[in-house]
Amino acid sequence: MTKAPDNPPQQDPRVDAFIAALPDWQQDICAQVRELVLAADPAVEETIKRTTQPYFVLDGNICALLAAKDHVNVFLYDGGIAPDPEGIITGGHDNKTARTVAFTQGEAIPGQALTAMFRQIIANNRAGGWRKLKPGR
Repeated sequence: MTKAPDNPPQQDPRVDAFIAALPDWQQDICAQVRELVLAADPAVEETIKRTTQPYFVLDGNICALLAAKDHVNVFLYDGGIAPDPEGIITGGHDNKTARTVAFTQGEAIPGQALTAMFRQIIANNRAGGWRKLKPGR
């Protein structure tokens, strides 16, 4: 049996409500992504922005969740600089602020790859943010 962390991340009840309102399969995806991003660093916080969207932040945006009819998008706020060695990015390859990973019903979440990207985004945020760090700026 593993010991619970001394200071578990605070979960925002508004994010709980967002997830609870989704179909079961989208709830599962959002819950898994939420668990991964909160576990990436104990200082990660969750909130609601743009009225209803769950965002995960630490010295800047890390990611946001958007449930669409047939998929869930995880928006990664990295300006395209976090490495993607496993090729999990599905959209926004040329986007200047965020890329996306889309998950459909029954699709496995690549936990290690997503966690690695979350940790890189957090490190970039702590170093001043992707706008400051992006090559060619």
